[in-house]
Amino acid sequence: MSGKRTRSFKIAVHRRDERDIWQQPRGAGGGNCCQRHGTLSAATTPGRGYHGCGSSSSAADEEEEGPWRRPGVAEGGAGGGGSLFRTMVRAIATEFLPDGRDRKYYADHYTCRPPPLFVFVVTLIELGFFTYYTVTTGAVTPTGPVPIDSFFIYRPDKRLQVWRFVFYMVLHAGWIHLLFNLLVQMLVGLPLEMVHGSLRIGTVYMAGVLAGSLGTSVFDTDVYLVGASGGVYALLAAHLANVLLNYNQMQFGLVRLVGVFLIASADVGFAVYDRYAAEPHGPPVSYVAHLTGALAGLTIGLLVLKNFEQKLHEQLLWWVALGVYAACTLFAVLFNIFNY
Repeated sequence: MSGKRTRSFKIAVHRRDERDIWQQPRGAGGGNCCQRHGTLSAATTPGRGYHGCGSSSSAADEEEEGPWRRPGVAEGGAGGGGSLFRTMVRAIATEFLPDGRDRKYYADHYTCRPPPLFVFVVTLIELGFFTYYTVTTGAVTPTGPVPIDSFFIYRPDKRLQVWRFVFYMVLHAGWIHLLFNLLVQMLVGLPLEMVHGSLRIGTVYMAGVLAGSLGTSVFDTDVYLVGASGGVYALLAAHLANVLLNYNQMQFGLVRLVGVFLIASADVGFAVYDRYAAEPHGPPVSYVAHLTGALAGLTIGLLVLKNFEQKLHEQLLWWVALGVYAACTLFAVLFNIFNY
């Protein structure tokens, strides 16, 4: 997938620019018009597209706009910028989009159609599995119980059951583990999904989950693996990469970098402590997934989340990111095939 703007984003930005250039104040005759090698007529109905040189915007383009589709009411009309939803969208645009014009256009035109369902669905599934195992075991602690006999947990002695490399994400080792992952998914993953769409965020998340299990199978071969930390750290790292590459354009860039670093460091430190402190009392649980998931986010995030125009060095970085993720994944797969 190209790192350049998606077609839907290009359509939205094109229409934004078209309106900025061509729309003139409404005259006495009640219509909008301007000239460019002839006459450019504009639709006078609020919410309708503008027509250039006798052509009209197609229904297919309207359909492809997805989350960038214009709202059903005119700007400044009923249900406009004063709503709680619009305030939330403006905050998300400020936080996750580097370009000022893109922020304004997104804040004014995002309609939540289609809705960001991926993060919601994954969160509900993980919460449901944790509730089920809590009820069946009759106890829950900050670091347990770990459902070691589950059909989904990653176990080094059952690597031939390939679904375990992905579905371990629905299990968690205690309520602290679950709470951290769900908070990051909702506070970081959901806004990212609103900006970039479910397909792209789902790709980054699942790439992190897979990288977590593959990395564990190579670097920490004797441990069990539960939790969605690989996917969560992929989302965190992808957002961090976006901040780093657009540092001068992002508001409070230094604060964001420090905040993400402190949160991630505390969680990884706790995972490392739990890994070695809990080993004498039960099967060890890996922390490597945090690191390899973050690596997946830094690479796959560059591939699928950058929706602004690239310079030459950024295009080179795109190919480097693709090569790194592909090479690491291939190596881990071959390692598991020939070292089982």
